[in-house]
Amino acid sequence: MSEAKQVWVDCRPWSKKLVLSALESGADAVIVPGGKTAAVRELGRLRTVAGDGDLKLGRDVEEIEITGLADQEEIIARGKNRTVIVSGRDWKIIPLENIIARSGKVMAVVETLPAARTALGILEKGVSGVVVRSRSTGVIGEIVRLVKSGREKLELTPVKITSIRELGMGDRVCVDTCSVFGPGEGMLIGNTGSAFFLVHAETVETPYVAPRPFRVNAGGVHAYTLLPGGRTCYLSELKIADEVMPVGFRGETRTAIVGRAKVEKRPMLLVRGKSGKKEVSLILQNAETIRLVRPRGKPLSVAVLKKGDEVLAHFSSGGRHFGTRIEESIEEK
Repeated sequence: MSEAKQVWVDCRPWSKKLVLSALESGADAVIVPGGKTAAVRELGRLRTVAGDGDLKLGRDVEEIEITGLADQEEIIARGKNRTVIVSGRDWKIIPLENIIARSGKVMAVVETLPAARTALGILEKGVSGVVVRSRSTGVIGEIVRLVKSGREKLELTPVKITSIRELGMGDRVCVDTCSVFGPGEGMLIGNTGSAFFLVHAETVETPYVAPRPFRVNAGGVHAYTLLPGGRTCYLSELKIADEVMPVGFRGETRTAIVGRAKVEKRPMLLVRGKSGKKEVSLILQNAETIRLVRPRGKPLSVAVLKKGDEVLAHFSSGGRHFGTRIEESIEEK
């Protein structure tokens, strides 16, 4: 399972302004001088890294500055049991790739947005997270947004609809998030863990129903949704405060928080599509407000969907074990 990447903000020497910036931008933790954890608590709920923090410097977290080749083995050894914050004046001395490939949790110190982008993408895997060492609240905000959104870009494939069949009643799930979806954006949902339709959010206004731009009427309770890090879960498992993954029609992704997952009995229909030998299917509510996404981002209602229409899907290889992708042959029918 791929863990969500972390972003910490170094607030040493103590700076209330930087702590507030970290809190408001959505950072995961702040590094503060000893004795300042209580001061952070007065501002909001935010994890602290300090001698007396939630994560203790010297025990849970170590800081190592790269000054030469000898530091590499020390970082790799220590990173197997704790988080290591790595800094260096010249990354050419020791390629960060070597450390990432052989170590566990490595956080890279960054001062600029380009540096953060590089660190997060190394070896495709990237570091476990970044520590922002900047006194600029603007830079902090930019780096947090980079880490928290657009972590993955997915390949979306146009598929042709092969059949639409009305079914009986079933339990379907509406996923209401704490974010607003845009045009051409939705969530990846499928009957199987290897093929997903892009189901459009309810952003379209109709004469009969007001838009619900925070909502994806996703499908039957049995269906999978693709989550950040390549994980999946059943729609029936989603609950308040879970993370889901909005996806745009160009494949860009971000994260959103579930505010509510609503299960109700509704008439259902089965939609199937195909691209070459790859097939995708999904059981959705039979209603005009349920839409798939055309290749250029235009939503297409299942009420007018017909055989031969082209919509977007995502395919992944391997099977699933408790939501995590594994390389084995699994047939789902």
